[in-house]
Parts: sequence; structure tokens; C-alpha cells
Amino acid sequence: MKIFGIGRNYAEHIKELGNERPEEPVIFLKPDTALLRNGTPFYYPSFSQDVHHEVEIVIRICREGKNIEEKFAHKYYDQLGIGIDFTARDLQTKAKQKGLPWTIAKGFNGSAPISDMLPVSDFENLHNIQFSLEVNGEKRQSGNTSHMIYSFDYIIAYLSKFFTLKKGDLIYTGTPEGVGPVKVGDRLSASIENKTLLDFEVK
Repeated sequence: MKIFGIGRNYAEHIKELGNERPEEPVIFLKPDTALLRNGTPFYYPSFSQDVHHEVEIVIRICREGKNIEEKFAHKYYDQLGIGIDFTARDLQTKAKQKGLPWTIAKGFNGSAPISDMLPVSDFENLHNIQFSLEVNGEKRQSGNTSHMIYSFDYIIAYLSKFFTLKKGDLIYTGTPEGVGPVKVGDRLSASIENKTLLDFEVK
């Protein structure tokens, strides 16, 4: 199983981090050891002092494919959920300043909490899904898939040029504005269409 992350896919998030708008999707990978399921606590890592939350819609690949045309991409995912792309911002910033890869800032253990998945058939319009993140009951992030620079189908078509997609692969599709640090004792709650699907504590 592969876990793909899409960076810089919401314009306002690009602005808040002072990044340039990409001409093509920004891709990174997380190992399967990054996944946290079933509301398992996130243990704050000792190697970072600045871990940020990034709430994202996650889609699940349901069949194998490569070089998929965008018009057929909808046939390759059948479920979606919500997840957090935890980022060790201090490590990422240090790596970016040196022009080095930032894999450890994104792929460390427990950096990808994920909810149970829902059938895509539950959603009337995949291009208009509202989602949000609360920290200690305070809304920190709110997004809508209509604001994505690259749609689910475009992302799948693009990824499949370089990687064979396989059943069970997950794609974290990007975060809206409002990212920020978490601390030990925080309670994170992520929702799709006002339905809480992911709830866990930072320890």
C-alpha cells in the first residue's frame, strides 16, 4: 500500500505559507507506518518542536491502473474519508532552505491519522464537499473540495503517469488554509459535512 500526499492544492494555504502556486501537482509519499487508525492517540515526536495539523480529504484507490485518462479516473476510487497530514514544520523548513528532500518532516511514525472511509456514492457532488478540523472544540480549518486546484480525477491521472496505482492506496488530497501547531493535550476532531469521522488526542 502506498500513501500519496498532494502539496499546495488550495490557493489560500499556498498564500499562508508564502509558497509559489505550482504548475503541476506537488507529490510526496508517506510510509504505511505513518497511518493512525481508530482514533489512536498521536504521540508528539521528540525530534520536532513545531508539528502542524493539516486536515485533508483522503481517497482510496479501488483498482489497479497506470496511465489513466482523467475522464476514466472516477472508476479508480470508491471511498473517501478525512485525515490529518501532520508536518514537522521546523524540519521541513530546514530541509527546504537547503534544497533537500523533506521526507522525514512528512513521513514520520503516526503522521497520517485517518478516519473510516465512506462510499463515494454517499456524496451528491464530489466537487462540493465541506470538511473541517476542530482543536479543543475550536474550528481551526474549514475547506471545500470546490477550492482544490487539482481535482480528485486530475490527481489520479497525474499520479498514474509515474506510479502504478493499486487497490488500497491512499491519496491525501491537500489542505486548506488555517494550518497551525499542535501541543500535547490537544484534542483534534475532523468532520465531513458536519459529521465527525476522526477524533483523537495528542499525547
